[in-house]
Amino acid sequence: MKAIDQFRAKPSLKLRDKDAKADAKPDQDALDKVLDDISDLQEMLYAERKRKLLIVLQGTDTSGKDGTVRHLFSSINPMGLHATGFRAPTEIEAAHDFLWRIHREVPKAGEIGVFNRSHYEDVLITRVVGMITPAECKRRYAQIRDFERMLAESGTTIVKFFLHISKDEQRERLQARVDDPHKHWKFDPEDLKQRELWKDYQKAYSDAITATNADHAPWYVIPADSKRYRNEAVARVLLETLRGMRLDWPPPDKRLHKLKVR
Repeated sequence: MKAIDQFRAKPSLKLRDKDAKADAKPDQDALDKVLDDISDLQEMLYAERKRKLLIVLQGTDTSGKDGTVRHLFSSINPMGLHATGFRAPTEIEAAHDFLWRIHREVPKAGEIGVFNRSHYEDVLITRVVGMITPAECKRRYAQIRDFERMLAESGTTIVKFFLHISKDEQRERLQARVDDPHKHWKFDPEDLKQRELWKDYQKAYSDAITATNADHAPWYVIPADSKRYRNEAVARVLLETLRGMRLDWPPPDKRLHKLKVR
């Protein structure tokens, strides 16, 4: 089964802890080949300089967004990669509509853009903590759908990943940060407060994914309790997406046909 079919979010998604676990074990040799193929296609995208690819990574704290970025793109030409991490909006950003800061960071022609967190934060944490009303949340779903459709119609291929971990796995990863002094910089006490709202966040994620899952901007739910399985699953979806773009090298330059370098 193709990864884009295996992991595509289902209608009326309900996130369950048991679905964060993977049955199969990753194949490192196969994954290395997938990453090599992604690197080759990324070079072709960069050379073509016509289309763009936007990757959205979402997930609860410790779900592995940073690790996924490091693993997927360690061998990619950084000139063709634009990664953006979205945190709490600045005063200037908050004075604009919620998509203003997002639109500034979308990839340009030839680039792969990676959003580590994204515009979806504005229908997740804002909903869970009551910063927006249910009516406003629904309006934002519609605005996100329109925004992503506009990107797709102007040459951006969009692929969105939810890295799905269980509550028990999050506990273990948070505890590992506490137990290792070298990882204390990663630990934020606020994560414990957000963890108390686990069910609310799972509902907010499932609703947001269901409301914005479209053929031109599909969501993929990746079992992420296993880091290696997570990396392989994301890589397979990404490779199939790049292949589906039917990339090609730019046409040869006729001026170089008989050129001899002396």
